[in-house]
Amino acid sequence: MAKVVRVGGRGTSRRVSDKEADNWTGDAYREVQKKKKEAAKDRYISMGRGTRKIRFGDIAETSGRPSGKGMWVRTGRGTGKRKVE
Repeated sequence: MAKVVRVGGRGTSRRVSDKEADNWTGDAYREVQKKKKEAAKDRYISMGRGTRKIRFGDIAETSGRPSGKGMWVRTGRGTGKRKVE
C-alpha cells in the first residue's frame, strides 16, 4: 500500500506509516459489521422509547434497500413532483 503521513500531538510530530486497507465501506464494512454483531449477540438493546428490550442477536439480517420505483419525489422547494421510474 502507499505511505501516509500521520500528524500527532497538535501538529508537533509526524509519522510516516503504511496505509491499511479501507474497511468502512462496501463488502469489507459489511464483514466488520457481521463480526461485531456476532460478538455482541447476547447483549440487550432498548427499543420503542426505552419501554422494551431485545437481544441484539434476535434482529433479522437486512437485504438492501427497497426500490423507490413508482413513488413520487418532490422537486424545487416542494412545488413540483415527478414519478420515479
